[in-house]
Amino acid sequence: MKHSFYDVKAKAKVTADVIACVTFGDAGRKRYAFKAKTADGRSLTAFVGKDVWEKGKAQVK
Repeated sequence: MKHSFYDVKAKAKVTADVIACVTFGDAGRKRYAFKAKTADGRSLTAFVGKDVWEKGKAQVK
């Protein structure tokens, strides 16, 4: 699955393949994110809503 990420080093939006769907925070304040890697191996993170995360999680597995 592809998703749009912001590459801080390049200061531009890039599209990359999602490699993981992760959550951050406590049960009451949970945040949902997609993880990816750039061509040169740097990590990318994009925070998304729960509904987008649920759809993405089904596609990544």
